[in-house]
Amino acid sequence: MTVVSDAMPSAFSREEREGVLIASVPTGLLIGGEWREASDGGTFDVHDPATGEVLATLASATSLDAVAALDAADAAQASWARTAPRVRAEILRRAFDLVTARAEDFALLMTLEMGKPLAEARGEVTYGAEFLRWFSEESVRDYGRYLTTPEGKNKILVQHKPVGPCLLITPWNFPLAMATRKVAPAVAAGCTMVLKPANLTPLTAQLFAQTMMEAGLPAGVLNVVSTSNAPAISGPLLKDSRLRKISFTGSTPVGKRLMADAAKNVLRSSMELGGNAPFIVFEDADLDAAVEGAMAAKMRNMGEACTAANRFLIHESVAQEFTRKFATAMGKLTVGRGTDPATNVGPLIDARARAEVHGLVTEAIEAGAVPFVGGSPVDGPGFFYQPTVLANVPSNAAILGQEIFGPVAPVTTFATEEEAIKLANSSEYGLASYLYSRDFNKLLRVAEQIEFGMVGFNAGVISNAAAPFGGVKQSGLGREGGAEGISEYTTTQYIGISDPY
Repeated sequence: MTVVSDAMPSAFSREEREGVLIASVPTGLLIGGEWREASDGGTFDVHDPATGEVLATLASATSLDAVAALDAADAAQASWARTAPRVRAEILRRAFDLVTARAEDFALLMTLEMGKPLAEARGEVTYGAEFLRWFSEESVRDYGRYLTTPEGKNKILVQHKPVGPCLLITPWNFPLAMATRKVAPAVAAGCTMVLKPANLTPLTAQLFAQTMMEAGLPAGVLNVVSTSNAPAISGPLLKDSRLRKISFTGSTPVGKRLMADAAKNVLRSSMELGGNAPFIVFEDADLDAAVEGAMAAKMRNMGEACTAANRFLIHESVAQEFTRKFATAMGKLTVGRGTDPATNVGPLIDARARAEVHGLVTEAIEAGAVPFVGGSPVDGPGFFYQPTVLANVPSNAAILGQEIFGPVAPVTTFATEEEAIKLANSSEYGLASYLYSRDFNKLLRVAEQIEFGMVGFNAGVISNAAAPFGGVKQSGLGREGGAEGISEYTTTQYIGISDPY
């Protein structure tokens, strides 16, 4: 492939460099190690959310293509499962090296198709690549055990086996990291895959799949079926008894439907669904640190993250000062195309997303919320929205009850620790949460009582490849990353052995 970052960037204009990069991305379906057109010749366009312009046209997979991809994954499963863990580990390590070497290409591609500023895109490359390195190490450490039964009559042998062919469905907001977070543990465990990236941002997954092949991944282990018709992929595959697992990251309503379909074949399921993260600031918090954390927790990816702080619950004694400082920091951000080095805030993903965000803001203001900063879409091409802080948000406002997925921070207050816990737990979601206090005992006490899979103590960014990512309640089930991540792709087999003595 053409590695644009190595091609003397000074010789290219910005437009030329972007064009060369886009032209290097495969536009077909990856099935059985070969890039091919869709069975019906169908295509779909990928747009730049900063301009609305078409970036590329990709093959749009059909149900026939989905089944062909599963055919390839099923054919490769037995030999891939027998492949030595060290071999799988070294493929992942080579992939880590390749992605890292091409960091600028991956970052620019994500900025073009998703809109995030280049600085954030570079951060995602680092984060996403780390899953490749982490699971290259975990591949050779997937321990079983051997022990004597309590009564001493037999031996117990426990081993882990790959679960089998997997369907991996990734969202549009983190095009590289969500792919690596699923593909890397599947490779490490010895599973084959059918990957369906989001139709809004498939280019990064296409480039990543090509990179995995260059790293030595055998044909058929990873198959990619980008499409404009997601049900055409998930529908037939979830009915096929050869598929043994689904891993999905996306909205809770879609996740529920997939879980219902997966239940018919009793598929192993990992679901990373919606979030409604509370950001709780207690009266003894370091407010400057809390504002810095709030900026990180809210504005990562323009707020288009399931871990984004969604509700700012601030103790009433410090709410005014926190809100003022927070609004000042938000007001200093620069909105623009992600390729501009001065940009802090890129566009939202599409017109519908921006309309939904503005609808929540408008409703909150009509209900009595006060906009300290922002509160409106940005005029011009692209789908930009002003960084917004809303104070005095009524407790029954819709903006506090659902995922915002945009650069909007609603602030409300609490009087006691018990009230903060009650407000935090009032959501049906339970993914990420953030607590700010100088009292470590308080942090531990509150963490014990709030219903969230992840808690940040005086930290606004907590995602890490070495940590188990996932939620409770309607935020999903299963964990990605950490020592737990590979177990999502294995089954446990117990062998009872007659004691030889």
